[in-house]
Amino acid sequence: MKDQCIFCMIAEGTIPSVTIFEDDDFRVMMDINPASKGHCLIIPRKHFDNIYDLDHETAGKLFALATDIARALKEALGCDGMNLVQNNGEIAGQTVFHFHLHLIPRYAGDDVKVGWVPHKSDPDELKSICEAVSARLSSD
Repeated sequence: MKDQCIFCMIAEGTIPSVTIFEDDDFRVMMDINPASKGHCLIIPRKHFDNIYDLDHETAGKLFALATDIARALKEALGCDGMNLVQNNGEIAGQTVFHFHLHLIPRYAGDDVKVGWVPHKSDPDELKSICEAVSARLSSD
């Protein structure tokens, strides 16, 4: 647990939450400032600042859990879609610096805004970015 991290305290039960699910690795709780009905967060019990710190094992377990929670939300609430949102760094909108994944049920006609303005791409730049990123991926 990281000192003064609100999500560490929630994950450990020091601060109460409306908890949907918990196990040794995660707590899934309702968001207290929801974007829509059923908006919840998956929080690892272990502290990771962001996706750059998240290990492969935790990431795999987290996304497996996310599929189960998403299916349960759809069945329980009858939502029409689902956004998974995960912000990394202040510039990307991260406000709590403990990795967490938002599951935001979507309903026809809702007023939730998630997205960006598409920009034109340059094929040469796309190829250059692809090569630079690919060169940094390990084969593990």
